[in-house]
Amino acid sequence: MNIAARVTSKGQVTVPKAVRVALGVSEGDAIIFRIEGNRAIVARTPDFIELAGTLRIPASKKNAAWDQVIKSTHASRGARNS
Repeated sequence: MNIAARVTSKGQVTVPKAVRVALGVSEGDAIIFRIEGNRAIVARTPDFIELAGTLRIPASKKNAAWDQVIKSTHASRGARNS
């Protein structure tokens, strides 16, 4: 489905009703724009409370300080991308 909308002089866009209905968003909901190449993908922001308990946490990251989890994740991603 392709639906067009215009950008105002202030850089604003009204999300067309068909898109709001398809994504299940309404007034006050947050959406995200994911940039992939020369495209922007609009998605509904997940409700993180609903996600609680649905992700498996590796044993090495359980009970670890958050800053250490971030540091080790960045280090492992850097090693993979090298």
